[in-house]
Amino acid sequence: MKAVVITTPGDPEVLRLQEVEDPKLEDDHVLIKIAATALNRADTLQRKGMYPPPKGASEYPGLECSGTIEAVGKGVSRWKVGDQVCALLAGGGYAEKIAVPAGQVLPVPAGISLKDAASFPEVACTVWSTVFMMSHLTAGETFLIHGGSSGIGTFAIQMAKYYGARVFVTAGSEEKLAACKDLGADVCINYKTEDFVARVKEETAGKGVDVILDCVGAPYFQRNLDSLNFDGRLFIIGFQSGAVTQVDLRGLLARRLTVQAAGLRNRSTENKAAIVSEVEKEVWPVIEQGKVKPVVYKYLPLAEAAEGHRLMESSKHVGKIVLVA
Repeated sequence: MKAVVITTPGDPEVLRLQEVEDPKLEDDHVLIKIAATALNRADTLQRKGMYPPPKGASEYPGLECSGTIEAVGKGVSRWKVGDQVCALLAGGGYAEKIAVPAGQVLPVPAGISLKDAASFPEVACTVWSTVFMMSHLTAGETFLIHGGSSGIGTFAIQMAKYYGARVFVTAGSEEKLAACKDLGADVCINYKTEDFVARVKEETAGKGVDVILDCVGAPYFQRNLDSLNFDGRLFIIGFQSGAVTQVDLRGLLARRLTVQAAGLRNRSTENKAAIVSEVEKEVWPVIEQGKVKPVVYKYLPLAEAAEGHRLMESSKHVGKIVLVA
């Protein structure tokens, strides 16, 4: 098969489509002929040598895919050859085939094309596990998403609105904020021209928001705490602008704040399967009702993965970038 290989750590041009060995099928895995994969910020970190795949995972980038099942392991009962599916991966999505644990596979939601289905597994599992399973966002609460126009942001806006939250977003351009508003965001803040803490306080009568989803890290940590209501929950899913900071802990105690952080890629197979199962039960029906739509900025052929990485790192996109195999 062909796969996109990181020939050496570096800039996007180190990504090359090459002939590689087919994946081996284990008893509890299915083999998927990949139709499409979607880019994630983690892929760019892996390309630079800063985010190696977990032990035993494919060395090729790609944390999600969609496609058709080509073979099933001896221990698999749910899936059969020919099923159209999408899947959460520990790596290996930038390829023509992937072997993946059966518990990380989802049916393509009704009404969604096979290639668009590739844009859902990583964002759906991330948002459902962090915002809903762990931060317990509920109807009537307020929710701030940093990077509202990202793949995770565009998905989180739609899910939070469906569940009855009031949604705040930050983004760095008026075009991005307009896209967030179109998806249902209530309060759109340009972080380049406005202080998000002041705007959050102004919009919540001085209280602050109930839940924050953050991918920025260190420079936002204290400001996020300052933006939270009593019993507020901050969830960190990335450190795009740094990982080390100083913090005043008094607000945590005074307002009973909770700070959590988690990634998806390094979780156990069992843990991922539990999240995937919840996503199928709770999120897939929302997609099938048309309440959450795929937001895809651009489709590129697999051979143009480097162009996809350049686009992602330019941060000009809104939503997901999809590579079609």
